[in-house]
Amino acid sequence: MQGQRRFEGREILPLQPSWQDIAIRLALTILAAGIIGFDREARGHAAGFRTTILVGLAASVAMIQANLLLPIAGKTPQSFAVMDLMRLPLGILTGVGFIGGGAILRRGDLLTGVTTAATLWLVTVIGLCFGGGQLILGIAATILAVLTLWALKQFDSTILRKHRARLVIAGPDDWRPVESVLRTLKQLNCSGRFQAQNRHGSSATADYTFDLTWTQPARAQPPLDLMQALARDHTIVSFSIIADR
Repeated sequence: MQGQRRFEGREILPLQPSWQDIAIRLALTILAAGIIGFDREARGHAAGFRTTILVGLAASVAMIQANLLLPIAGKTPQSFAVMDLMRLPLGILTGVGFIGGGAILRRGDLLTGVTTAATLWLVTVIGLCFGGGQLILGIAATILAVLTLWALKQFDSTILRKHRARLVIAGPDDWRPVESVLRTLKQLNCSGRFQAQNRHGSSATADYTFDLTWTQPARAQPPLDLMQALARDHTIVSFSIIADR
């Protein structure tokens, strides 16, 4: 690289990057963002392969543009001390915050898109690293991001966590089903809370709604033993898992 600015003997930012330098930065940005985006695309997330590449490429091009427009004519090395190079990356990160905010959805107890928003934010930072010529830092960040999204995903799925479901059963309109369901849940180490009763018009039957909570690894199958135990004594109208991620 030509004409590098130095600060206390360290190379900070190339003042005159060649086209070869720019090509390497752009190629590494696309490669890093593509690797990260492939994981999101394969898992069916909104911000997938092309989106992460575009976000990373935008950050990288903006940083390269700032590098090319650095005023160097008639400047001494000491004059760069008054330049605030953090304004550009901070402005870019603020703009990406709006994209990340649009990726996060909340519907009642359901919150999705947080990991996708964090991924876009990280891809932006990686793009800034490559665009600014910090290739080693960008590569290291990409490797850590891939390990977090792929390898730690497997570890995360083995952690015991609370799961929730909504159970609706049909039974006689005499409140006995409430006591029976709660007793069955307690025997199976599942917490239950009665929510509502909906009568079937003038008939002597009603629907009873419960919120269930139990603990198991994320990768485990739904509690079929619980459903079978409830089905032996009650008519199950619906059993729906309440996602919390």
